[in-house]
Amino acid sequence: MEYRQRLDGMEKRFEELTAQMADPEFISNADTYRKTAKTRNDLEEVVNKYRDWKKAHADLEGARQMMGESDPELRAMAQEDITRLEPELELIEQRIKLLLLPKDPNDDRNIVLEIRAGTGGDEATLFAAEMFRLYSRFAENEHLRVEITSSSESSVGGLKEVIALVSGEKVYSKLKYESGVHRVQRVPQTETQGRIHTSAITVAVLPEADEVEIKLEAKDVRVDTFCSSGPGGQSVNTTYSAIRLTHLPTGLVVSCQDEKSQIKNRAKAERVLRSRLYELELEKQQSLIGAERRSMVGSGDRSEKIRTYNFPQNRVTDHRIGLTLHQLDLVMEGRLNPLIDALTTHFQTERLKQQDAA
Repeated sequence: MEYRQRLDGMEKRFEELTAQMADPEFISNADTYRKTAKTRNDLEEVVNKYRDWKKAHADLEGARQMMGESDPELRAMAQEDITRLEPELELIEQRIKLLLLPKDPNDDRNIVLEIRAGTGGDEATLFAAEMFRLYSRFAENEHLRVEITSSSESSVGGLKEVIALVSGEKVYSKLKYESGVHRVQRVPQTETQGRIHTSAITVAVLPEADEVEIKLEAKDVRVDTFCSSGPGGQSVNTTYSAIRLTHLPTGLVVSCQDEKSQIKNRAKAERVLRSRLYELELEKQQSLIGAERRSMVGSGDRSEKIRTYNFPQNRVTDHRIGLTLHQLDLVMEGRLNPLIDALTTHFQTERLKQQDAA
C-alpha cells in the first residue's frame, strides 16, 4: 500500500502522545494537555484504520499461504478468507486515502447560520421557520448550542430572516454543505384548490472567525443602539439594548437584539461581523482558484439551487450529488445525517480523484 512510511510515522506519533497523556506531570499543565489531546484525536481515526489494514493484510497473506496446503478443506477455508478479505482490504485502503486528504482548516470552527425567505411570499417565510427548526433539532441531536442573534417574523408566524450562532464540536464540518438555495414544493395552508406551490429560501453557513484573525478596529465600526422589537417582555422593548454595527470600509451591517444586555448583544454582533468579514476574505482566496477546481470541490455559492423538499411525495433531493431520499418527514425532524454523510463522501471522493490526477 502507498503511504506506509507516512502511516508508520503517524502511528508512532500517536503512541508517543498517548504515553504523554498518561503522565501525571503532563496532565497538570491544562493548556499543553488540551493541545496534545487535540493532536492525538486528529490522528486517532487514521491510526485505527491503518491498524485494521495491517490486521486484514496479515490475515490475507496467511490465507494465501494456506492455498499451498495439500488438505482440500484447508484450501477451501483459505479461499473463503481470500474472497472476504480482498474487497475488505480495498475498502480500508480507500478510507485511509480519504483520511489522509488535507483537512479543511475551517472544519473545527463554530458557525454563523443565516436563513432568509426568498421567492414565495408568506409560504417562503413559513418554510424558513421550519428549516430553522430542522437545524435546531439537528443541533440538539449533535449536542451543539444554538444562540439566535436576530430574527424577523412575518405576519403569518414565519421568519423573514434568522441569524444564529451554532457552537460545539466540528460544527462547520457538519453543516458546511448546507449553504445555497433550498426549494420547497407543497400545497400551502392558504391554498383552497390544492395546487402545489414552489417557494425558496437561502441558507448561509459561515465559519466563525477568531478575534486574532479578524481584528475589528474601533475607527472602522459605527455603533448604534436602539430599542428591541418583537417578543421579549417590557424590559427588552423599552431599553436601548439592541445593537447595530456598521463596518465602514465594507458597508456590512449586523444587528443583534436577542439579549436584554447591550454588552451581550454587542458581543454577539461582533462575532457575526467578524465571520462575515472572514467570509469576504475566503471569497477573495477562492476567486484565485480555477473554475475547474471550484466545480470539483464545490464553490458553496448561495445562488445555486442545492436541494428540493417535495412534501406531497415525502421526497428530498440533493441536486449536487443526485441523491433522493423518500424520508422527508424524518429530515424535517433534524435527521440530516444521511444527507451530510453522502455529501461528505462525494466531495472527499472528488478531491481524491483530483489529487490522483495531479
